[in-house]
Amino acid sequence: MAERDTQIQLVTFQISEELYGIDIMDVKEIVRVQEIRQIPNAPGYVEGLFNLRGEIIPIISLHKRFHLKKSQASEEDELLSGFIIIDIDGMKLGVIIDKVERVVSIEADEVQPPPQMLSGIGAEYIQGVVHRDGGYLIILDIKKLFNPKELKKIDEIRR
Repeated sequence: MAERDTQIQLVTFQISEELYGIDIMDVKEIVRVQEIRQIPNAPGYVEGLFNLRGEIIPIISLHKRFHLKKSQASEEDELLSGFIIIDIDGMKLGVIIDKVERVVSIEADEVQPPPQMLSGIGAEYIQGVVHRDGGYLIILDIKKLFNPKELKKIDEIRR
């Protein structure tokens, strides 16, 4: 039992050229790319709204939020792109991903503090990094991706 407490399960995905992970407990589901209804006067990183079985969910582009370029996707990768539906304090948001990877288990002691600057995303949004296959797996802290003011604005758009 004690062994389990040291493991973290992450849903991993690609945005731009980097591999990211989010704690599996924060992920509600993964949805294939669907039609998004654009919203006038929304913040630049809000792509629009998406109707998921009757629930209206704001769709966020971390590409725009952090000024990342979209990765060149192969036809196969296109099939793996979509939205990860996350829950931040009871509000569901969809985050656009270039490619869903897989669920991985990592040891908590493998997680290191993030370097100060990592490909455009500031360290304040990153819970930690794990060395993986010659690169990094960047663990996002979804609670810090948006400040309370931004969350309120996103919630108002949703209504």
